[in-house]
Amino acid sequence: MNVSIYIILSVVIVSLISLIGIFFIFMRKTKLDKLLIFLVAVSAGSLLGGAFLHLLPEIVDSGNFTLNTSFLILGGIVLFFIIENFIHWHHCHMTGTEKKEHPHHLGTMNLIGDGVHNLIDGLIIAAAYFVNIPLGIATTLAVIMHEIPQEIGDFGVLLYSGFTKSRALFFNFLSALTAMVGAIIGIILSGNSSGFVNFVIPIALGGFIYIAGSDLIPEIHKKQSEEFSLRNLSGIILGILIMFLLKIISE
Repeated sequence: MNVSIYIILSVVIVSLISLIGIFFIFMRKTKLDKLLIFLVAVSAGSLLGGAFLHLLPEIVDSGNFTLNTSFLILGGIVLFFIIENFIHWHHCHMTGTEKKEHPHHLGTMNLIGDGVHNLIDGLIIAAAYFVNIPLGIATTLAVIMHEIPQEIGDFGVLLYSGFTKSRALFFNFLSALTAMVGAIIGIILSGNSSGFVNFVIPIALGGFIYIAGSDLIPEIHKKQSEEFSLRNLSGIILGILIMFLLKIISE
């Protein structure tokens, strides 16, 4: 029961991140862009730190690391690749004439894609907590770090699609609540089968590596100037340090 309370509270906090757009309504776009790219860098570092400092050591320490585990990690990378491409296909990539032809459709598909993503986040958080509380907290923190820049971006997409600011916040929050559905499913499955945890954690590890390496870091390269950006590097290092300190505190 205590684990379930931790899971529900964590997912509620993650869901509330979807309302972060309210703090950036009046911020200038240039300042928002600079803040976003730094948050993306912190997110990349926290996901890599969560993957290599928390999830991977937990799998190794449990003695369950086998060839099947490697395939599950690779499966997590492939799964998130499929999800990302599904979202991109329906977002019309927001380029050229496509973004003018399908603005409302873009917003709807953004909500659907985000809902699927949040559902998986809920499953991952639940599985992590059933391994142990510190791993659950670390996983939740990594998810939050990733959600902050993503939810700000999603808020902007909804505004572009024709949503009013209040409707964008409301529907973004509804989409975030699918994480609760994922958490409840995770609680039910984890409580009935330890195999579920051994299945989800490696997939989460692969997902964290994929998002950081194939999504966030390339975005940093794309946005930063020709000169090497120490600010973005410091963001990645900060994200890793946060997960490292959490690892030390939990031991």
